[in-house]
Amino acid sequence: MAVIFNKTVRPQVRFLAVATGLYLLWWLGYEHGLGPDGRLDHALSVQVARAAAWGLQVCGFAASTVPTSPTLLRMAGQPAVLVGDPCNGLVLYALFAGFVLAYPDTGRRRGWFIMVGIIALYFVNVARVAVLALNHTYWYHTVDFNHHYTFTFVAYAAILGLWAWWTGSRPAGHSGHVSAA
Repeated sequence: MAVIFNKTVRPQVRFLAVATGLYLLWWLGYEHGLGPDGRLDHALSVQVARAAAWGLQVCGFAASTVPTSPTLLRMAGQPAVLVGDPCNGLVLYALFAGFVLAYPDTGRRRGWFIMVGIIALYFVNVARVAVLALNHTYWYHTVDFNHHYTFTFVAYAAILGLWAWWTGSRPAGHSGHVSAA
Protein backbone atom coordinates (compact mmCIF):
# COMPACT_ATOMS: atom_id res chain seq x y z
CA MET A 1 0.00 0.00 0.00
CA ALA A 2 2.88 2.36 0.73
CA VAL A 3 3.98 2.09 -2.90
CA ILE A 4 0.78 3.88 -4.00
CA PHE A 5 1.75 6.95 -1.99
CA ASN A 6 5.35 6.88 -3.21
CA LYS A 7 5.95 10.05 -5.24
CA THR A 8 7.83 8.18 -7.96
CA VAL A 9 4.76 6.11 -8.92
CA ARG A 10 3.18 7.27 -12.16
CA PRO A 11 0.50 9.84 -11.30
CA GLN A 12 -2.14 8.02 -13.37
CA VAL A 13 -1.61 4.79 -11.43
CA ARG A 14 -1.68 6.64 -8.13
CA PHE A 15 -4.85 8.51 -9.12
CA LEU A 16 -6.66 5.31 -10.15
CA ALA A 17 -5.57 3.46 -7.01
CA VAL A 18 -6.57 6.28 -4.66
CA ALA A 19 -9.85 6.92 -6.52
CA THR A 20 -10.72 3.21 -6.36
CA GLY A 21 -9.90 3.10 -2.65
CA LEU A 22 -11.98 6.19 -1.94
CA TYR A 23 -14.88 4.79 -3.96
CA LEU A 24 -14.79 1.53 -2.01
CA LEU A 25 -14.60 3.46 1.26
CA TRP A 26 -17.59 5.60 0.18
CA TRP A 27 -19.57 2.56 -0.94
CA LEU A 28 -18.95 0.65 2.30
CA GLY A 29 -19.67 3.71 4.43
CA TYR A 30 -22.86 4.56 2.60
CA GLU A 31 -24.25 1.06 2.10
CA HIS A 32 -23.51 -0.06 5.65
CA GLY A 33 -23.90 3.17 7.61
CA LEU A 34 -25.20 6.40 6.14
CA GLY A 35 -27.72 4.86 3.73
CA PRO A 36 -29.50 2.51 6.12
CA ASP A 37 -29.46 5.15 8.88
CA GLY A 38 -31.13 7.64 6.52
CA ARG A 39 -30.77 10.74 8.69
CA LEU A 40 -28.17 12.50 6.52
CA ASP A 41 -30.07 11.74 3.31
CA HIS A 42 -33.34 12.95 4.82
CA ALA A 43 -31.78 16.14 6.21
CA LEU A 44 -30.21 16.95 2.82
CA SER A 45 -33.45 16.21 0.96
CA VAL A 46 -35.42 18.48 3.31
CA GLN A 47 -32.82 21.24 3.02
CA VAL A 48 -32.75 21.10 -0.79
CA ALA A 49 -36.57 21.18 -0.99
CA ARG A 50 -36.79 24.13 1.43
CA ALA A 51 -34.02 26.07 -0.32
CA ALA A 52 -35.64 25.51 -3.72
CA ALA A 53 -39.01 26.68 -2.34
CA TRP A 54 -37.38 29.76 -0.83
CA GLY A 55 -35.61 30.59 -4.10
CA LEU A 56 -38.86 30.26 -6.02
CA GLN A 57 -40.66 32.45 -3.45
CA VAL A 58 -37.99 35.13 -3.86
CA CYS A 59 -38.69 35.03 -7.61
CA GLY A 60 -42.42 35.52 -6.97
CA PHE A 61 -43.70 31.95 -7.30
CA ALA A 62 -46.10 30.37 -4.80
CA ALA A 63 -43.75 27.59 -3.72
CA SER A 64 -43.70 25.85 -0.36
CA THR A 65 -42.96 22.74 1.62
CA VAL A 66 -45.15 21.43 4.42
CA PRO A 67 -44.10 19.93 7.77
CA THR A 68 -45.96 16.67 7.11
CA SER A 69 -43.94 16.07 3.93
CA PRO A 70 -40.87 18.31 4.10
CA THR A 71 -39.16 16.81 1.03
CA LEU A 72 -42.13 17.63 -1.21
CA LEU A 73 -41.87 20.94 -3.04
CA ARG A 74 -45.31 22.34 -3.80
CA MET A 75 -46.24 24.95 -6.39
CA ALA A 76 -49.47 26.88 -5.71
CA GLY A 77 -50.43 24.18 -3.21
CA GLN A 78 -50.01 21.33 -5.69
CA PRO A 79 -47.27 18.67 -5.45
CA ALA A 80 -44.47 19.40 -7.92
CA VAL A 81 -41.17 17.74 -6.92
CA LEU A 82 -40.36 15.11 -4.33
CA VAL A 83 -36.67 15.37 -3.43
CA GLY A 84 -35.66 11.76 -2.90
CA ASP A 85 -32.38 10.44 -1.57
CA PRO A 86 -30.81 9.95 -5.04
CA CYS A 87 -31.54 13.61 -5.88
CA ASN A 88 -30.33 15.36 -2.73
CA GLY A 89 -26.77 15.84 -3.99
CA LEU A 90 -24.91 13.63 -1.51
CA VAL A 91 -23.51 11.35 -4.23
CA LEU A 92 -22.44 14.41 -6.25
CA TYR A 93 -20.55 15.80 -3.26
CA ALA A 94 -18.81 12.48 -2.64
CA LEU A 95 -17.88 12.07 -6.30
CA PHE A 96 -16.48 15.59 -6.49
CA ALA A 97 -14.54 15.34 -3.22
CA GLY A 98 -13.19 11.92 -4.15
CA PHE A 99 -11.76 13.23 -7.40
CA VAL A 100 -10.10 16.20 -5.72
CA LEU A 101 -8.67 13.98 -2.99
CA ALA A 102 -7.37 11.44 -5.51
CA TYR A 103 -5.78 14.01 -7.79
CA PRO A 104 -2.11 14.60 -6.88
CA ASP A 105 -1.65 17.76 -4.87
CA THR A 106 -0.15 19.02 -1.67
CA GLY A 107 -1.27 21.67 0.75
CA ARG A 108 -4.45 22.99 2.29
CA ARG A 109 -5.89 24.30 -0.99
CA ARG A 110 -7.52 20.92 -1.43
CA GLY A 111 -9.75 21.32 1.65
CA TRP A 112 -10.84 24.80 0.65
CA PHE A 113 -11.55 23.73 -2.90
CA ILE A 114 -13.64 20.77 -1.75
CA MET A 115 -15.67 23.01 0.56
CA VAL A 116 -16.25 25.68 -2.11
CA GLY A 117 -17.03 23.01 -4.72
CA ILE A 118 -19.60 21.28 -2.53
CA ILE A 119 -21.28 24.62 -1.82
CA ALA A 120 -21.38 25.36 -5.56
CA LEU A 121 -22.83 21.90 -6.28
CA TYR A 122 -25.43 22.44 -3.55
CA PHE A 123 -26.63 25.61 -5.26
CA VAL A 124 -26.64 23.88 -8.66
CA ASN A 125 -28.78 21.13 -7.16
CA VAL A 126 -31.17 23.59 -5.49
CA ALA A 127 -31.55 25.44 -8.80
CA ARG A 128 -32.10 22.10 -10.56
CA VAL A 129 -34.94 21.20 -8.17
CA ALA A 130 -36.49 24.68 -8.47
CA VAL A 131 -36.40 24.58 -12.27
CA LEU A 132 -37.81 21.06 -12.22
CA ALA A 133 -40.73 22.35 -10.10
CA LEU A 134 -41.33 25.10 -12.65
CA ASN A 135 -41.04 22.52 -15.40
CA HIS A 136 -43.65 20.34 -13.69
CA THR A 137 -45.98 23.28 -13.18
CA TYR A 138 -45.78 24.89 -16.62
CA TRP A 139 -44.42 22.27 -19.06
CA TYR A 140 -45.30 18.97 -17.38
CA HIS A 141 -44.99 16.92 -20.58
CA THR A 142 -41.18 17.38 -20.54
CA VAL A 143 -40.57 16.62 -16.85
CA ASP A 144 -39.51 13.00 -17.27
CA PHE A 145 -36.98 13.79 -19.99
CA ASN A 146 -35.58 16.83 -18.16
CA HIS A 147 -35.35 15.00 -14.84
CA HIS A 148 -33.51 12.01 -16.25
CA TYR A 149 -31.36 13.61 -18.94
CA THR A 150 -31.17 17.42 -19.00
CA PHE A 151 -30.68 17.95 -15.28
CA THR A 152 -28.37 14.95 -14.94
CA PHE A 153 -26.23 16.46 -17.69
CA VAL A 154 -26.24 19.85 -15.91
CA ALA A 155 -25.19 18.33 -12.57
CA TYR A 156 -22.34 16.31 -14.04
CA ALA A 157 -21.26 19.20 -16.28
CA ALA A 158 -20.94 21.32 -13.13
CA ILE A 159 -18.75 18.63 -11.54
CA LEU A 160 -16.67 18.36 -14.70
CA GLY A 161 -16.25 22.16 -14.76
CA LEU A 162 -15.09 22.18 -11.14
CA TRP A 163 -12.67 19.34 -11.86
CA ALA A 164 -11.29 21.19 -14.87
CA TRP A 165 -10.84 24.27 -12.69
CA TRP A 166 -9.08 22.16 -10.05
CA THR A 167 -6.69 20.47 -12.46
CA GLY A 168 -5.94 23.66 -14.36
CA SER A 169 -5.62 26.09 -11.45
CA ARG A 170 -2.83 24.43 -9.52
CA PRO A 171 0.48 26.30 -9.57
CA ALA A 172 3.35 24.67 -11.44
CA GLY A 173 5.64 22.78 -9.13
CA HIS A 174 2.84 21.87 -6.70
CA SER A 175 1.57 18.76 -8.42
CA GLY A 176 2.42 16.42 -5.59
CA HIS A 177 4.35 14.01 -7.79
CA VAL A 178 7.81 13.75 -9.32
CA SER A 179 7.95 13.98 -13.11
CA ALA A 180 9.93 11.38 -14.99
CA ALA A 181 12.49 13.06 -17.22
